[in-house]
This record gives sequence, structure tokens and C-alpha cells, in this order.
Amino acid sequence: MTGPVMDNVERLDVAADVSRALDYLGNEKKVSNDIESDDIKIEEIDEDAESVNVMLPEIVRELVDFEDDPTMPVITWRFFFLSGTLTALGAWLTQMGFFRTTYIPYSIYFVQIAALYFGRIFASTLPQKQIGWRTFSFDLNPGPFSIKEHVAIVLAANTGATNNLGDYVLAPLQIFYDQPMNGWLAILFMLSCVFIGFSFASFARAFLVENPATPFPRTLQQVAVFNAMRKSFDEDAASAQKQMRIFWWFILGFFLWQFLPEYAFPFVSSLAFLCWFSKNPKAQFLGSGLGGAGFLTVTLDWSNIGSQCVYYPYWAQVNIFASSVIAAWLLIPAAFFTNAWGSALYPIQSQTLYLKNGSVYPTADLLTASYGLNETLFEEIGPPMMSAQLRWNYFAAYVAYLGSFVSCALFQGPDLWRTFKAYRQAKPTSTDKLTEIIRRYPAVPIWWNLVLFIIPVIILIVLTAKGVLYMPIYMLFIGLAIGAVIVLPMAYIYSVSGYQMQVGYFNELFYGYAINAGGSRHPVGALSYRVISGQCWYEAQSMLADMKLGHYFHIPPRKVLLAQVWGICVGVPVNYATILWVCQTKGDVLKGLVTDPNRQWTGQTVISLNNQSISFALVGPKRLFADPIYTPMLYGFLVGAIVPCILFILHRRWPRARFDLWSIPIFCDTFESYYGNISVNFFTRFVLGTINHLWVKRYHFKFWKKYAYLCSAAADTGYNFNLLVIFIAFSAAKTIPMANWWGNNVQSVERCFHVPTQGI
Repeated sequence: MTGPVMDNVERLDVAADVSRALDYLGNEKKVSNDIESDDIKIEEIDEDAESVNVMLPEIVRELVDFEDDPTMPVITWRFFFLSGTLTALGAWLTQMGFFRTTYIPYSIYFVQIAALYFGRIFASTLPQKQIGWRTFSFDLNPGPFSIKEHVAIVLAANTGATNNLGDYVLAPLQIFYDQPMNGWLAILFMLSCVFIGFSFASFARAFLVENPATPFPRTLQQVAVFNAMRKSFDEDAASAQKQMRIFWWFILGFFLWQFLPEYAFPFVSSLAFLCWFSKNPKAQFLGSGLGGAGFLTVTLDWSNIGSQCVYYPYWAQVNIFASSVIAAWLLIPAAFFTNAWGSALYPIQSQTLYLKNGSVYPTADLLTASYGLNETLFEEIGPPMMSAQLRWNYFAAYVAYLGSFVSCALFQGPDLWRTFKAYRQAKPTSTDKLTEIIRRYPAVPIWWNLVLFIIPVIILIVLTAKGVLYMPIYMLFIGLAIGAVIVLPMAYIYSVSGYQMQVGYFNELFYGYAINAGGSRHPVGALSYRVISGQCWYEAQSMLADMKLGHYFHIPPRKVLLAQVWGICVGVPVNYATILWVCQTKGDVLKGLVTDPNRQWTGQTVISLNNQSISFALVGPKRLFADPIYTPMLYGFLVGAIVPCILFILHRRWPRARFDLWSIPIFCDTFESYYGNISVNFFTRFVLGTINHLWVKRYHFKFWKKYAYLCSAAADTGYNFNLLVIFIAFSAAKTIPMANWWGNNVQSVERCFHVPTQGI
């Protein structure tokens, strides 16, 4: 058959292929209108399909166990001992990293592994004996080390084995202003911000944790590791034992491999092909992944890739890659080669502020002895200049911020509204099997959440009124309100994509304008505001992910909350003690008065935060953006409001085209988060993500389900262990640099020797 008929058939086949491909890309992100027309056939799922809601993503149905044993112990003395020890260790290591050039990442998979082996040792060796007296007694050996007990330990560490954003305030106060906060007040401040985030998360639980359409991709990775580890101890679990053997081999392989890019052979961290074939400065700039655009540059360093290429859904990876291509491969070269926005004067990929002559802007000199603005100096030097990239970073940040709200309202609004009405009427918000199981346990009483909110708010009010936080009290209430409002839309993005939205740029801008209403312009006030509005949001997001982990393993909600509160009560005092120790012993180094011979205690994060607070609180965005070239930045809010509306209209008109997969928040937040200088990662990550999703997952799903999450977690763990060994062996006591050789060239490890630092 030939002619027009055959042409039509071929076009229909192509259209069908495209439609199926788009359906596949979006099968992990569905809006309410997609559910009714879903192609899933119930009889194809499994024999228990009647009890498992088909709204649950396929990978959730494959990984999660739908059987529950309510008699399993959860909170035991083993839980308190193991979680307390592992949480304290993680809080100390992570908090130290805030001040260092290099630091030890604390892998949550290390916690999973250590907790399992020590828990099983305790269960098999300790005698059955009652310890204590009456109410204050417990079983020395409460029985087998259960999966719920194991997960609860990890929940506590997830929450507490981190650094606390209170370091934004406490460290600059002591280092730059010699006004250390009272220890008890500091701990109360740190705890209050975290617990308010807990209360925000608890109120969002019905919308995100009990919602079957929000899988929390990174949490599923932990589920896969839990399953393989636990099942590998069963005598007849040959498959799980094989999984764990591969898990350990991957850990060993990546542990050994990372010595090359991290220490001995850093050349493999950035294979810049264009630099190998041309010495032309333009080609070198395009090809360099360490200071250039990174065009088609490949990295073999797992620290540049990470397990996101596995657990991020593919539609999110497409958005991230598209954003990175436009930022790094199009806009940066265009500005660099045309000297747009003064690229000949300022390094195009820089977060530093500059004078109009290209020298560094003296932000610290603008601060008077009474913490006011040196008006004379400011009149002399004028507002700071930014690199081209930093300008469009701000623009993209404002698009992403407002776009998060508009996108969530348009695409998820109907579902969220139905959930809200059901919640108010005390009706079930979801009817899937997982939610039915968890509702058999007592819910967290609302008064618990109110206590977690009201008492910390009272503490923050007192601290603000007494001037401890250096900001006006009206900004406290604004910060709390904004923190509460952003939880749902931004946590929804995280729950379906695994991508964490950033809110720093908006908080800086908002505080700089709002403070004009009156009150101290002390730079630390801006940092206090960022902690209150930011810590609450980040804690809420982390807590929701942990709630989902508890949801997957059928842990009673009250015990999930107890584990998280315990983790914070252990972690925060350790965070504070670490901050205090570093500031007292390394203060002169962090101030720049003394040079650390090992070049490790640089305090670069603290210095950057202090400069930002001086710029946006003391000087203020009105003065900063006095130059007309900054005016277009604020139009980002308008773009963030309009573009999601256009995508929503297109999606309603052509639903099979999946315009709902064009995520403005993720696209623009990636744009904002691309800081330049290291543009080596996104191409390799996208290639691996494409192979993972479009070949392995699509055509070898059983293999993918069995090994994908497990191997990516093993790679992360091996990398973390490698950095721990490198830190201890080569930099903890004395820095031992790798000898310079062909693969570790002192001028350029990627051997791009002709990359220009200024515009062409």
C-alpha cells in the first residue's frame, strides 16, 4: 500500500508512539483529570488489586509490603541507645562541615547498616531480663530487632543528624560581632524553629503523606535498601542475599574508585573533550566543566552525579537538564562572548559583588561601629554590580517562587481542595490500602501539634522582643506566616519529584524591602529571619518525607513523631556545642586574622552569609537595585504568575501532550541553583538518567525494581565512606596533598589551560 493512505497510517503510528512516550514520562506524576482516563488495568496489577488503590504508583506497589503486624515493638531502649548515638555522631560531623572547606558527609545508609547489625547483636546476645522498678522498668531484651524499630532509629537520625540553620545566626554573632548568644537562649532558638516546622508538617500530613499520588522518590530509595537488608537474613531468601552481595560490592567498588577523582587522579572528574582538540579560548571556555560552560563534558566522579539520576522521575530530570542547557550552554556563552552586562569586568560565573571598576565590593566596610550604614562610603562607591549569571539567577528565583504557588493551585488545586473538605468533615482523605492500615493506629492529637507550635512561638516572641534576634517583632510574624504558606506547594514538588526548592533569594529580597517599615537594620536580623522562615520550611519538608517512610512501614503516627522529636532533642545540643567549640577555637582563623595552614577552616559559608546580610539588610535592595539594569529582575514574579497559567490552558486543551510535566518551579529553581564554575555534572547525570528510565526501567522493570535503588544507595554510601577515609588520612590532622602529575595538573586538573576568566 502506498500513497496518501499509507502516509496517514504512518503519521498515526508516529503520533501513537509519541503519545505512549509522553504517557510513560508522566506515569509518576498525575493530576486529577488524568486519573479517570488512566490506562492501568486493575486485573494486570496483582491478585490483591481490589485492596490496593491503583492510584498508588507502580513502584510503590512493588516495593511496599501491605501486611502489618501491630504487635511489633517500635520504641525500645535499643531505639533510644542506637538512635541517640548515631544521631549525635551525625550532628557533630555535619555541623563541623558548615565551617570547613571540605567536610565529612554523613550517610543515612550508614545509620541503616549500623543500626541493623548492632540491633541484631543486642537481640541475640542480651538475656531476657527486666531492668528498673515498676513504671521505670524495661525489658533488657524486648525480642527480635523488628523492622519498625529499625525504621524508627533511622527516622530519628534523619531528623537530628544534620546541621541546624541556627548556625546562620550564632556563628556570625560570635565571629564578626563578638556578641555570642547565651547558650540556653541559643538552644531554645534552635529548637523552636525546628518544632514549628514539625507542627507545619503535621498539618500538611493529610495532603501529602496520606496522598497515594505523592511517592517521595528519595524515601522509596530507603525503602528498597530496608527491604533488601532485612530479607537477606532470612535463610531461604536467596534473592535478597544476592541483592545484598551486590550492594556490598557496589559500596566497595565506589569506595575504591572515588580515590581517583577525589585525590589521586582528579582528571577523570571532568573529561572536557573540547579542550583536548582546540586551544582556542572560546572552545576551551565552552568545553571546560570547571570554570566554563561544560559543553558535552563528562564526569566520572560520583560526587558530581549522585543517585538523583535514579530516583528523580524522568520528567523532573528533563526539566533540570533543559534548564541547565539554557543556563550553561546558551546564556553564559552568549553573555561571555558579547561582554553583556559588563562581563569583561566581572567574572561571569561569580556570586561576588563588585564595584563599577571590577574590584570586589567592600560590603564589610559599609558597616559602622554602631551597626548602621556608612552613608558617606555608599555615596562614594554606589550600588554593587553583579555578574551576568547572578542577575538572571535572581530573576529565575523569583519566577520559581511565585510559580510554585500558581502551579500548585492550578494543577493540584482541585485534589487539595477535596482533601481539605474531607479533612474538615472528619472523612477519610484517602482510601488506599496504606492509609487504611495506618488509620488503625491512634492519630497524633491536634493539641500535640498546637503545643509544638504555640510554645516555640512564645519563645521566639520573647527572644525577638528582648532584642536577641536583632529584628523587629513584626518580621517574626511575617516569617512564620510565609513559612507556613510555602510548605504545601513546595513540599508537594518535593513529594512527587524529590527536588528540593530553595527559598533564600526571596527571603533576602523580602526582608530587605519589609524592614523599611521600621526597626533595626542589623545584618544579623536578616539572618534570623532567614532561619525562621527557612528552617521551618526545610524541617517541615524533611519531617513529611520521614512521615512517608513511617507510612510505608506502617509505624504508628504518634511513634513517628516521638522518634523525630527525640532525634532533634539529641541533635540540637550537639549542634550548639559544635558551633561553640569551633567559634572559640577557630575564631581568628574564621575572621581571617590567622591563616589555617591546612586551608580547611575557612568559614567561607559564614563569610558569605554575613556579606549577604549586610547587602540586603543594611544596604537594602532599594539601594542595591538603584541601577536600572536591575529592574528586570523583579519582573520574575510576573513571569512566575503567567507562565503556569499558559501551561495549564495548554494542558486542558491538549491533555495527551502532557504540558503539566513542564514544571516552571523545578525549571527555574535549577536555573537559580546553577552557580557556574562547576558545570560538569548535568550532562552525565541526564545521560545516566535517560538510560535508567527509558531503557532499564521501561524494558527491564523487574531488574530495575530489584537493583536500581539499591545500587544507587550503595554508590552514595561508598562515596561517603571514601570521603571519610580521605578526610581522616589526608586532612584531619595535617593536609597531605597529592603529588602533581599529568592527571593532577596544578594549573588545570581537566587540562583546559586556556580558559579565559573574563569576557571575550
